[in-house]
Amino acid sequence: MPQRASVMTGPRRPLEIRDFDDPELGPGETWLEIEASEVCGTDVHLFHGRLAGVPWPIIPGHVSVGRVRETRGPGVDATGRPLAEGDTVTFFDVVGTCHRCFHCSAARQPNLCPHRRVYGITFSALEGLFGGWATSMRLTADTSIFKLPEGLETADVIGGGCGLFTGFGAVERSELRPGDTVVVQGSGPVGLAAAAFARVRGCGVLVVIGDPDERLDLATAMGADVTLSVSRTSGPDRSARVADLTEGRGADVVIEASGNPAAIPEGFALLRDGGTYVVAGHYTDVGPVSINPHLDINRKHATVKGRWGTELPHVSRALNLLARHRLPFARVIGGEYGLEETNRALADVERLAVTKAIIVASRDRATQAEGAGRG
Repeated sequence: MPQRASVMTGPRRPLEIRDFDDPELGPGETWLEIEASEVCGTDVHLFHGRLAGVPWPIIPGHVSVGRVRETRGPGVDATGRPLAEGDTVTFFDVVGTCHRCFHCSAARQPNLCPHRRVYGITFSALEGLFGGWATSMRLTADTSIFKLPEGLETADVIGGGCGLFTGFGAVERSELRPGDTVVVQGSGPVGLAAAAFARVRGCGVLVVIGDPDERLDLATAMGADVTLSVSRTSGPDRSARVADLTEGRGADVVIEASGNPAAIPEGFALLRDGGTYVVAGHYTDVGPVSINPHLDINRKHATVKGRWGTELPHVSRALNLLARHRLPFARVIGGEYGLEETNRALADVERLAVTKAIIVASRDRATQAEGAGRG
């Protein structure tokens, strides 16, 4: 039976539906029937042509959840749990690291390997089904596959998407201590995940800055004590509120998850002397911003860190915490779209009409069946 996928042929070109042959699996490979794949900010950046080296055409969808249809792997997932046909899984989207370069060996940061490949981004559609906006997907032998922990459903995981793991990584990078006051700038998927995992890690007062109100409500559900609307407050208002909450000191930890350059100077203003600032939202270049190195960093004695993407351990650890604490990421899903609706899904994500859009290929079959029934 032919497989179908939504293909992005180039920047700002309408996506096309194409048919693909069933994948021929090699040793160690796995074939997934995709249950849901996210539409994230990276996909919007891809569509706008803001990522270099993309091998057009591509099948987007770098974070997905699927059911194992066939596997020629070792019979266990990346954590050693038994893995069989019919199991529901997700996977780490980075593969093909060389294990020999400085980042792989000396630095132990394989996510920065210059040879790495990423599903839905650096695989061409001419190579086959290597993206999640499809009915099925082929996973290479070196893919780290994770069986969903007991109690987790597809919506729980895909509602967080890649932001689930990036937000987890940002909190880990912050090294926040129990009781620390934390400010998260941004209430999108990364910001919501950062807020949730900061709460799980035992932060004290948790403040989330963002918009619109629906996202701020989600931030409260994730554990935020205070939410501040960007549109209804000014920068000085927000700084004054954080100062009030911290006896004038400022936040111990600030996590930038907005992707807006204007957030950076404000983030430093919200940070206490000796605090830690983690910048996680700027995955692509959205332009420069002015800061004062003396006042913002040196005199403030600030620790400033970046968080680029996700590392392999973040996936298993985030999934385990998600299952243990029943974090409400399924509520983040704002819309489900079939393969035929991926252009609309991209547009809705770009204009912030939904917090998390997901692609569900089975919707096309249901819609077709409904149409046939009416006929």
